[in-house]
Amino acid sequence: MLKTRITELFGIERPIVQGGLMWIARAELAAAVANAGGIGFMTALTFPEADLLRAEIHKCRELTEKPFGVNLTFLPSLRSIDYPAYIDVCIDEGIKFIETAGRNPEPYMEQLKSAGIKVVHKCTSVRHAVKAEKIGCDVVSIDGFEAAGHPGEDDVTSLILIPLTRDAISLPIIASGGFADGRGLIGCLGLGADGMNMGTRFVATKEAPVHENVKQALVNHGERDTRLIMRTLRNTERVLHNPIVDKVLYIESIGDTKIEDIAPFVSGLVGKEMLEDGEMGKGVLSAGQSMGLVRDVPSCQELFDRIMAEAEEIIKSKFAQAIT
Repeated sequence: MLKTRITELFGIERPIVQGGLMWIARAELAAAVANAGGIGFMTALTFPEADLLRAEIHKCRELTEKPFGVNLTFLPSLRSIDYPAYIDVCIDEGIKFIETAGRNPEPYMEQLKSAGIKVVHKCTSVRHAVKAEKIGCDVVSIDGFEAAGHPGEDDVTSLILIPLTRDAISLPIIASGGFADGRGLIGCLGLGADGMNMGTRFVATKEAPVHENVKQALVNHGERDTRLIMRTLRNTERVLHNPIVDKVLYIESIGDTKIEDIAPFVSGLVGKEMLEDGEMGKGVLSAGQSMGLVRDVPSCQELFDRIMAEAEEIIKSKFAQAIT
């Protein structure tokens, strides 16, 4: 057991976090992560109505008695989103941990803090982490350039970004971007983080509610098989390379790209269909460079046990012998 500020804050046994994953971070996955000793965050916007999130919270509580949280992502969307309604559901249901991402959560901080909710804010730069501390967030989750999804526009890798963030803030830090095993856990702790977030690795687990083809795609591809789309819109997303991604990149290369130009290819609903039916050429799939470290599809319990065993072996066999 590794005791850190993250395990203490969340009341968990292992400093491993499953953050928001659109369409994927549902009750089954969050509960499996919780039961394995970590904390999982269900993605609120997976559910088109706030009451559907409420039902999913109830479902998660049927699957685990351990802590879990909810992710709220404030990003440009093709549909209108009633964020206050989702927040009201979280408060009504007694959710204690919320992970925010995308835009600044400051407009909602007073309401969240008044309800006793601990706020984790996902950041992609040191300046955003400093701002998160200033507005009252409890934890910063810092995303290196290796990360799946939206790694920001600064292109700074975890190896640099984590220690820079540690030097700049006093809050607990969750490291994200490029992590998939026990070596990564030891590495992020050594760089100054208090816990490790994984996304891509959790998609390739037995409990992830996606088609088996999606999981096998992550196993079969490597660290060089991602591409960055929507850079021209300053909403960069790291995704698995496929023909649809090439179409998006071609449209962007023409210049003066608008979201409407690529919406048919990057629409969340198209991606949702792909996750469900396994037709991997249908849409885009967020995937990180840690894909190169994904070689099987274990259960969350098996994955956690493996990570912790590997981390403990590194401490015992390498660190202990190296110190004289």
